[in-house]
Amino acid sequence: MIELMLGLVLFIGPHSVRIVADEWRSHTRERIGASRYKLVYGLVSWGGFVLMIWGYGQARMDSSVLWVAPKGLYHATAGLMLISMILLIGFHFRRSAISVKVHHPMLWSVVVLCAAHLLVNGRVADLVLFGSLGAWAALDLISCYWRDVRDGATYPQATVKATALNVVLGIVFYGVFAFFLHQPLIGVRPMFGG
Repeated sequence: MIELMLGLVLFIGPHSVRIVADEWRSHTRERIGASRYKLVYGLVSWGGFVLMIWGYGQARMDSSVLWVAPKGLYHATAGLMLISMILLIGFHFRRSAISVKVHHPMLWSVVVLCAAHLLVNGRVADLVLFGSLGAWAALDLISCYWRDVRDGATYPQATVKATALNVVLGIVFYGVFAFFLHQPLIGVRPMFGG
């Protein structure tokens, strides 16, 4: 569990700087240069991500069970994960109606992903991982929307092409991940009952 928590700190920490110290971030980027800042940010974040995933894999095996989900919730989780993947792909399609509407589709993807996983994963390690990431993403969303209002952010006009690509590629990514990647990467076969 220590590795999971350390990974979460290393991953969420850099991603939270704009929430708690936006001015410090701006000054630091100016002082050391944007490229160097991004390099350090990236190394710490990726190191944290790897440690978080590895730590979760270790912790969930011995983690206490807090709740057991009824089988029906697995269908809800599958549906929510489809929405999450479409939102995630929306990050790459700024002119998608989805991205134009929510403004921050990647953060919404994380919120939905965490809620979906907490429906059916009731171990302490699940609560630590998905609860922490979900809470961070929700706080970051609030911070991003506040900055959007403060800075008078404008958004592009949505296009049918971008929206269609967003949805189709989101469905494809969902299918590939659920059927082929989830098992080797996470160790669970979500579409085949475990």
